[in-house]
Amino acid sequence: MEGGGAQPSLQLVYQAVQALYHDPDPSGKERASCWLGELQRSVHAWEISDQLLQIRQDVESCYFAAQTMKMKIQTSFYELPTDSHASLRDSLLSHIQNLKDLSPVIVTQLALAIADLALQMASWKGCVQTLVEKYSNDVTSLPFLLEILTVLPEEVHSRSLRIGANRRTEIIEDLAYYSSTVVSLLMTCVEKAGNDEKMLIKIFRCLGSWFNLGVLDSTFMANSKLLSLLFEVLQQDKTSSNLHEAASDCVCSALYAIENVETNLPLALQLFQGVLTLESAYHMAVAREDLDKVLNYCRVFTELCETFLDKIVCTPGQGLGDLRTLELLLICAGHPQYEVVEISFNFWYRLGEHLYKTEDAVIHSIFKAYIQRLLHALARHCQLDSDHEGVPEETDDFGEFRMRVSDLVKDLIFLVGSVECFAQLYATLKDGNPPWEVTEAVLFIMASIAKSVDQENNPTLVEVLEGVVRLPETVHTAVRYTSIELVGEMSEVVDRNPQFLDPVLGYLMKGLCDRRLASAAAKAIHNICSVCRDHMAQHFTGLLEIARSLDSFTLSPEAAVGLLKGTALVLARLPLEKIAECLSELCAVQVLALKKLLSQEPSNGLSSDPTVPLDRLAVIFRHTNPIVENGQIHPCQKVIQEMVSVYRAHQHSCFLYLGSILVDEYGMEEGCRQGLLDMLQALCIPTFQLLEQPSGLQNHPDTVDDLFRLAARFIQRSPVTLLRSQVMIPILQWAIAATTLDHRDANCSVMKFLRDLVHTGVANDHEEDFELRTELIAQVLRQLGQQLVSQLLHTCCFCLPPYTLPDVAEVLWEIMQSDRATFCRWLENSLKALPKETTGGAIQVTHKQLTDFHKQVTSAEECKQVCWALRDFTRLFR
Repeated sequence: MEGGGAQPSLQLVYQAVQALYHDPDPSGKERASCWLGELQRSVHAWEISDQLLQIRQDVESCYFAAQTMKMKIQTSFYELPTDSHASLRDSLLSHIQNLKDLSPVIVTQLALAIADLALQMASWKGCVQTLVEKYSNDVTSLPFLLEILTVLPEEVHSRSLRIGANRRTEIIEDLAYYSSTVVSLLMTCVEKAGNDEKMLIKIFRCLGSWFNLGVLDSTFMANSKLLSLLFEVLQQDKTSSNLHEAASDCVCSALYAIENVETNLPLALQLFQGVLTLESAYHMAVAREDLDKVLNYCRVFTELCETFLDKIVCTPGQGLGDLRTLELLLICAGHPQYEVVEISFNFWYRLGEHLYKTEDAVIHSIFKAYIQRLLHALARHCQLDSDHEGVPEETDDFGEFRMRVSDLVKDLIFLVGSVECFAQLYATLKDGNPPWEVTEAVLFIMASIAKSVDQENNPTLVEVLEGVVRLPETVHTAVRYTSIELVGEMSEVVDRNPQFLDPVLGYLMKGLCDRRLASAAAKAIHNICSVCRDHMAQHFTGLLEIARSLDSFTLSPEAAVGLLKGTALVLARLPLEKIAECLSELCAVQVLALKKLLSQEPSNGLSSDPTVPLDRLAVIFRHTNPIVENGQIHPCQKVIQEMVSVYRAHQHSCFLYLGSILVDEYGMEEGCRQGLLDMLQALCIPTFQLLEQPSGLQNHPDTVDDLFRLAARFIQRSPVTLLRSQVMIPILQWAIAATTLDHRDANCSVMKFLRDLVHTGVANDHEEDFELRTELIAQVLRQLGQQLVSQLLHTCCFCLPPYTLPDVAEVLWEIMQSDRATFCRWLENSLKALPKETTGGAIQVTHKQLTDFHKQVTSAEECKQVCWALRDFTRLFR
């Protein structure tokens, strides 16, 4: 139905919408959904939606039409001729007027459509003024007027509207100019609302939206009745949940808007005093067990602390640095539900960061007591239920909470002193006889800080290690599990006290044989191998034994890989002749598993997915880095040859990942280069076939990521080998095509490959192959340079999110280093191809902005200047 096919009848559209909502058969729903999606993308959608909204047959068809209108205005506004904009606006306004009582979700979709139209339609001047004049005197129109005025500021920064920085600046100035009109309207609405709760919610939502845009005059707002009304609502016990949430959101938005406290002092003071009056209301909500309200208060208290963080750290206890703000958060930390304290984590983390930078002992001592109380509360929140069976779950909500506690404790422990804290925690276990769930939580917190405890003459550490290793097998499984984690975190203590190595390994081996504890034990063994490599050499045969029978233990994939990593780290410390033989043995198990997997037909639903043995091989290669003298045969060469032959027989994309590790580790070895190039060329054939399929790049971002990581490793380790090969130009063409891919990892790999590729032409000019490299790169760029620059510029302006810009800037910078004059010409040609105006008739980019950008980039003296120029320039198209 794309483009210009015949327009379907309304009857057909009604049938499809009915099927979408009411067909009992899922496949019927699916077909209807696909058909309607096609319709939405076609140019007929404008007219059909308009007709459906006019006829108003039922809620479903009106919702579909309103949603389609919004979508078309957001994404396909360019399809409309300029002279139709005004009539579209008028018809949308009449639809929202006529449908205002049908359903709130329809009103929201139409309000969004009107707001998105106003933002793109340059000829509609002062839209706020026109809307307020037109509808504010009719009480029945106020709800939808407020809806439009709520979504309008929200849409200014919407990702789906690419209105550009010039237009956005113009709009924000316009909205700031009319903001007092909106506040007056809201005051009038309050008077008319009386006790109409729905109306009050709309008023608060609208006010919050204008606070968020940062256009309200703070002195004017400080004296506004609206502000005192917000706190009144939050202080009253009888306020309903929905109204309470709207008022809390609005106060949070106001606090966020005055981030710069000094320039907004009158409003800052009002908000500060207002929030401090809410403490008794919080206690009332706790007494009534109203968790929703408790969470709202905690959000408001946290936002208060975030806003006044600088004052709290610089002038603790004085004025706006009043530490009652922290008391409020600690009261929340005392609430029995962990979700309450979790809201404040970001603030505590930021407080820790600020204090770490201040390095002022006096200020640190002021906060020490607060952090101690917080850690106390956190340890209590980490306790499992006393009737919990088995090990602690790590993947459920509570498990995630505990991981966040662990991270927070690591960040804050410097204020309390890790030695002192560790000793205190241990004392609670040694002196009392606490229930198992208290013991487990204390061990959990101890594991978080064990690594930061100073090792010098610290008898507690040795005592803890001795105590834990002697724990009887009869203790609760969760206590055993967490004590194993603690032992893993104490690997440096083991390294300094090698007499403990045998009992520790014995303890961990018992854990490895228990399916509930196996993964934790494997992780701990990995830690011990990493830190105690030299002491572990004598235990290598034991490790090899474990590695051989890896699948007989119940391990998570990560834990199994960790064990192999530990084994490889210890292996690299053995004598060279021993390494080759042990490495072969270590790999043989995996190569065998791989051959077996790849040769069998995928049967009874089991996939022949080779990622497990490949991940294991990768980790073995990556961490077996023996010291090889000149002339000695590298112990890994034989294994590479085996690998290439397995790949020739069975092509699978995760070999790309393994390939990049092989190149990384062995690409510098002269004897391995040709074999590695053969491998790359063999890998490229099926990979290119995969990417050539429709939407191949979008559907296989992992393959893109792995392919360009492999190509980049080649460029780093053996550039001439790749540059001379036949596969060079196709790889670069795919890289250019893949620059538009909005996938974080894949995009990062593509950009890194491009940057390293061009950089090879100017890097290491003292090496003998320098001239050859420079000439080879110049040849490649003569062929594809212009295309690359044009694509990168287009990609930044229209495809990629802003976080990718530094990577793109680096590629452009490298191209410019290789030949500035040619680059200037390429960039000029690329700029000429960009659109100068938006479809709504607003200026997208001026001639001066184009020439300024060209000049900023081509005269840049360091890469970050290119990045800044790119950041400002691409805002014009977002």
